Amino acid sequence: MRSLKLLITVAVVLPCVVVSASKKLLSGGTIIAFDHETESLKVIRGGSILIDGDRIEKVFETANEANASVPIIDTSLETGDSASSVEVIDCTNKIITPGFIDTHRHGWQTVFKTMGSNTTLPDYGWRYSAFVAPPLFTPDDVYISQLIGLYEAMAAGVTTTLDHAHHTWSSDAATAGLRASIDSGMRVFWAYAFQPLYENFPIQEQIAQWKELVSQVTGPVTEVAVAYDFWSDSPFVDKSTTDRVIDLLKTSQRRIRAKSDKLRYSEYKPLLTTHHVEGPWLFGNSPQDLNKAGVLSSSLPIVFSHSSFIDTASANLLRATNKHISITPESEMHYGHTHPTSHLILDQASLGIDTHFTFSTDILTQARLYLQSVRYRLFQKTLDSWKVTANSPFSVNQAFLLATRNGGLALGRKDLGVIAPDAKADIVVWDGRSPALLGWADPIAAIILHASVGDIEHVLVNGEFKKRDKKLVVEGYDETVDKFLEAAERIQDALRKLPLPSQEGPFLTGAPYGLTETLDVLRGDGDGYGPQFV
Repeated sequence: MRSLKLLITVAVVLPCVVVSASKKLLSGGTIIAFDHETESLKVIRGGSILIDGDRIEKVFETANEANASVPIIDTSLETGDSASSVEVIDCTNKIITPGFIDTHRHGWQTVFKTMGSNTTLPDYGWRYSAFVAPPLFTPDDVYISQLIGLYEAMAAGVTTTLDHAHHTWSSDAATAGLRASIDSGMRVFWAYAFQPLYENFPIQEQIAQWKELVSQVTGPVTEVAVAYDFWSDSPFVDKSTTDRVIDLLKTSQRRIRAKSDKLRYSEYKPLLTTHHVEGPWLFGNSPQDLNKAGVLSSSLPIVFSHSSFIDTASANLLRATNKHISITPESEMHYGHTHPTSHLILDQASLGIDTHFTFSTDILTQARLYLQSVRYRLFQKTLDSWKVTANSPFSVNQAFLLATRNGGLALGRKDLGVIAPDAKADIVVWDGRSPALLGWADPIAAIILHASVGDIEHVLVNGEFKKRDKKLVVEGYDETVDKFLEAAERIQDALRKLPLPSQEGPFLTGAPYGLTETLDVLRGDGDGYGPQFV
């Protein structure tokens, strides 16, 4: 098993190291802050944010207050002691928000982009998933695909992601994805997927590698977590495998050696995530399954991705144990497992992306889609009773919180997804003078309903610029793109040669397939549905 430390030294490309002041002042912008006392959003117009290292030191109500409180201002950083300097970033006419938090993603699949534009969930399982990918990918392919996917997300204002990393079909493939996560500079909760499906890489070797990686990688912005999808009774997995995972979760806090004195043994809790889809899919991994295994009531953060068709019993368990779901709106629409009941558990919900190669990579789009789809669903109930809708059931403020603070809570981190003193300095600055935002009065409505990722001017993660003046802060970006395009062309060419999966007989859970009505925007007897141009 090759060491992560060794592999880091031979990375395809490392992000650039930017020498900057120890403190930054985002001055004179409209800030969407969070008030922990009232548990609500707070809009500050003409305010400033002082960043010290990786954290927000203070949020000022006015620029004048900031100027009076921050005596050492050195905008050039060409002279003087940078350790005591403050770099001032003029944010006049700009909107400042916390970075978006994505609580479910598969970053390694970026090279598949546009190949699955009309695919369904059964198609995905047999064509794009980790079950069929190993022959197509080298470890370097996993690395470059993961890296470019995270750059794409970061450019779109996503500063934190929970990556369900099921590229763990070999030790080298697993390490490559983690190395890319570290090199990206994004805040990544990289959840190693334990998969008892590979004869050449048994579960006991996966667990041994996980322990090694945790001991090497703890902090500052990448954290190794756990993904496991076999909590329900399954013909693919025996009980001993699940028992090994349970033992790992229970004992890891005592057995993992912390690298830094700042991180004590009791502070490390390996976040757990699992796919949960019910209805006719019958994928299981429900809160009841984890409760039966004795895991749900632990202090570990647990995120159930999708939770399509979640029921009352599951919702009650989530609230009782303070565990969360990740709604991936575009994915659930695209693949057909939908989200019919997730709006009933929004107090324990966050937003995710899922397979970004098939649709949007940004949380802003997910928040907007989910806001309007929930409004549609609840409006329809009123209309079905022959009544006129008299109020809007779901506000832009709630959608904004799902995309930011609720994501931090799902990850067990109250210091993420908010602009407040002592929160992590993960921040997005929006150009308030862009055509889409001209004339805004409510900054929250401006972002959720009118902005696009093209309006993002700056992105900071852990207090450092990752996007500045609408450009990624990445050394050697063009070379990295060339390597990605070469891998994408090769892998997509191999994928074209694979036969399409059959959709006959029952689905693997025993439920029958059902044909969905297709639509045509053209008149006549022809098939306007059209081919996929790949």
